[in-house]
Amino acid sequence: MATLRNLKIKTSTCKRIVKEMHSYEKEVEREAAKTADMKEKGADPYDLKQQENVLAESRMMIPDCHKRLEAALADLKGTLAELEESNQKEGPEIDEARSTITEVEQSFQTTDV
Repeated sequence: MATLRNLKIKTSTCKRIVKEMHSYEKEVEREAAKTADMKEKGADPYDLKQQENVLAESRMMIPDCHKRLEAALADLKGTLAELEESNQKEGPEIDEARSTITEVEQSFQTTDV
């Protein structure tokens, strides 16, 4: 049985993963700029290799976040549908869940293009 509490938890989970994914995207930009700067300045090959490893690790986290977000979104949609079937169609938690679903789906569309 879906409850409003479960809905709030799943909504928060989606929001947290979106925030985490944006954080990793910014980190990749920062690390890529730092790597390019090190190459330009002719940094020590060992230091450059370490920096490239840091950049690669950051890049690996984005698809991982994307997968977790897809799973969390599907979970949230299922809980929301379950609540709507039990005639709970109004309330701040439900409105917030709907807006979160819309935001996440829009972010998927912008990353897929």
